[in-house]
Amino acid sequence: MDRARAARYGLTVNDVTTQIAAAVGGQEAGRLYEEGADRNFPIIVRLDAVQRDNIDAILRMPIGGPDGATLRDVAEARLITGPSYIFREEGSRYIPIRFGVRGRDPASAVSEAQARVAAAVQLPPGYRMEWVGEFRNLQDAIHRLTTVVPIALGLIAVLLYISFGRIKQTLMVLSLLPLSITGGVMALWLAGLNFSVPAAIGFLALFGITVMEAIIFLSYFSQLREEGLDWDTALRRAGQDRMRPVFMTCFASFCGLLPMALASGIGADVQKPLALVVVGGIGLVPVFVLLVLPVLVDLLGRRAAIAAELRELERPHPPRRPAAAPAE
Repeated sequence: MDRARAARYGLTVNDVTTQIAAAVGGQEAGRLYEEGADRNFPIIVRLDAVQRDNIDAILRMPIGGPDGATLRDVAEARLITGPSYIFREEGSRYIPIRFGVRGRDPASAVSEAQARVAAAVQLPPGYRMEWVGEFRNLQDAIHRLTTVVPIALGLIAVLLYISFGRIKQTLMVLSLLPLSITGGVMALWLAGLNFSVPAAIGFLALFGITVMEAIIFLSYFSQLREEGLDWDTALRRAGQDRMRPVFMTCFASFCGLLPMALASGIGADVQKPLALVVVGGIGLVPVFVLLVLPVLVDLLGRRAAIAAELRELERPHPPRRPAAAPAE
């Protein structure tokens, strides 16, 4: 637009752009209402196609004014390439570049793309590049998990200490959590899936199931000891009597999540990692609870129990007074 030339014809920039918008894009001249209904349609008026299909035709477009100027008299027109739509976010313009990831995890794909772009692309001054979308959501979720997971483990430790009242038994149960991870990791590896936020949530659920099964065993073992059974008998009987509850609990969770682990329809990409972690981990939880945990209890608890019994025997007890004879 040449403002000086437009001013000679008594035209402003707004006058010219309004004429161009009406002639090329069209302008609503009224509305057509359907008889007997509330439906209506806009009536758009604009130049015929032959009068706006090329640059020369557009330049011959009448703009108005007292001297009947055309667009050629007040402006220049040329064909250039540019964005069809300008995106804006937080007061800044941006150009979205989208790509999809298949056959690998988004984090490694974005890391490789970042390295290649940094080596091949030099941004002009005033430009910046942001990696958003699923990758940003994954990073935000992992950042939240770094806070949520320690809090969850801390709450589990507190509840275990409240339940048993001893730090040693609490540490025995917590020592099973790293072992329970192996089943979930193996299930993800066999399924060809990568670690994701649903998988992390599945590991938290697996931790809860493992702790529950360990409590079932240890609480019954402590009950048997309080009833007066010796160490070996109480340990063996706890394993025998609590085998069925442990297997039934794990089997119920396994059967409940198995359909999600085998799903392949819409939404399976979110449900499947969570279910696979729990299903794969539950298969090894009974082994850890019924075989590994009794060994830990025997190795770490027997010495402390024997020492407590010796201290109880060595403690001086007041002599018992003979019972008084009944009066005749």
